[in-house]
Amino acid sequence: MKARESLVRLKEFQVREKQRQLSQLQMMMAEFERMTKDLENQIVFEEKKSGISDPSHFAYPTFAKAARQRADNLQVSIRELKMQQDAAELALEEVQAEYAKAAALEERDTTTRLRA
Repeated sequence: MKARESLVRLKEFQVREKQRQLSQLQMMMAEFERMTKDLENQIVFEEKKSGISDPSHFAYPTFAKAARQRADNLQVSIRELKMQQDAAELALEEVQAEYAKAAALEERDTTTRLRA
């Protein structure tokens, strides 16, 4: 019977761990989105300051070019994190199902022991 209790605790731990990982991914995505918005605001400011909004113009501000590249890189990272989030959500669902099965078996065993 101890083995089932250990299995339930293990599955419960796995559920909490997957939830933590999912939460971290969501926080990273939110932070990257905030950073992207900040960069976009800085780009607009630099373009207004220089009067040049065409990135291919020879006098386009260097800072705006670098900020634009950084914002693009962050968008790529956000898309990759979204794919990781989708995979983590599926893994969480699987672990939750395994936990539910293990908990049900433990409940059944406990009920059987109490009747005997």
